[in-house]
Formats: sequence, structure tokens, C-alpha cells
Amino acid sequence: MNNAKPLDVVIVEDEPHLADLHREYIEQNFHLRVVGIAATLAQARELITLHQPRLLLLDNYLPDGQGVTLIDDPLLKRFECSVIFITAASDMQTCSHAMRSGAFDYLLKPVFFHRLRASLERFMLLVQTMRQMKNVDQQALDKLFNLPASDAPSAPSTKGIETITLDRVKSFFSAAPESSWSVEQVVERVGISKTTGRRYLEYCVEIGFIGVEMQYGNIGHPRRLYRKIL
Repeated sequence: MNNAKPLDVVIVEDEPHLADLHREYIEQNFHLRVVGIAATLAQARELITLHQPRLLLLDNYLPDGQGVTLIDDPLLKRFECSVIFITAASDMQTCSHAMRSGAFDYLLKPVFFHRLRASLERFMLLVQTMRQMKNVDQQALDKLFNLPASDAPSAPSTKGIETITLDRVKSFFSAAPESSWSVEQVVERVGISKTTGRRYLEYCVEIGFIGVEMQYGNIGHPRRLYRKIL
């Protein structure tokens, strides 16, 4: 499958640091290419029309409306675009709307990368099955329709993780185990870039070294804080 052209992805997320984090994770770990990032519904429709992506990572709370309304847009049906919701919207009305409208998956923020990985692996399996099989048996269907959360999580990817930097990040949290830190605070004190910091923080979350807590301000824009797991 890696000999084929990467599948195009559009991310709809109005928090730039989250959009960049998801883009980096997707492109490093899957045969996928992020062709655009939209911060509004209007931008999302433009990018979908321009690139005709196979996958949309969609937030719900956007400046010009709710992302869940986009899943009913004829554009997605026309281009056979699957949707993975990544949102803080935990109300049953939004969840049921997304499910009825055919969302491929629904992930609640804060998203753990092992859960995002499971969702993307299942999406890639769907694409591969559609390419290789004209008819499916029950075993193939079971693999496609099983909830990814029921599968054993894959081991965290160590791609882009260096031992020296990882030790510096771990030492920082070990020195203040009772404190919670934003990504900005961590990168300033450890002395690494924000992009690098996000990658190491999410890796530490995946391996269970630190946890994530959300500090809510404006609706749909929680602040992500990290704290050592005791």
C-alpha cells in the first residue's frame, strides 16, 4: 500500500498548535498527506472542494459554526470523504448526530495518540480492503466494524524521539511532580522548540509518564496541561 500515492487529509481545527500536532503525528506515522488546515467551516469547504480529500479531521466548535453540520454537506458525499471528529463536544446530541450522519469515528479532547492511532489504523485498513477486495467475508467485516477502543493499543512510536531530550523532559516533570504545566512553560524551561516539545509531551502521555488535564476557558478552547503521574 505504501507504493500508492498518500491519501490526502484536511484538518479542521481553529487551535493552531493542535492542528500542527495532529498534522505532524499523521504524516510521521501513516501513509497520509495533510493538504490543508482550516480554522473555519468556510475555509474547510474551500479546501475540500480544492483537494477532494479522503479523510477529514474535524473539530466541532469553530468560529463560524459547528463542525457537525459539515458532515451533512453534499461535498463530503461527492468526494467519498470520511470524517473523524476530534472535539471537546461530549453532549449526546452532537455525538448521535455525528454517528447518524456517518462519522467514521468520534474522539473526545484531550485526545491520546494511541486512540488516534487506532482510529487511523482502522481507516487505513478500510481503504486497503476497498482496494483489494470486491467482496468481503464476515471476518473482514468484523475487522472493519470493530470499535478501535476494543483493540489492544499499538506501542507508542519512537520516531523522532531522542533519549537525551526525553530524559530532559522527564527530569523536568520529576523535579516538580505536583505541578501542572502548559506546553509553553515546558519548552521555555527545558529549552526546546514548541514543535519538539509537543512531540515529547504526547509521547510521555502515551507511555504513561505524564497525564493531561484540561483547563477550560472559552467554549471549545480548553488549555492542555501536563502533570507527572505519581
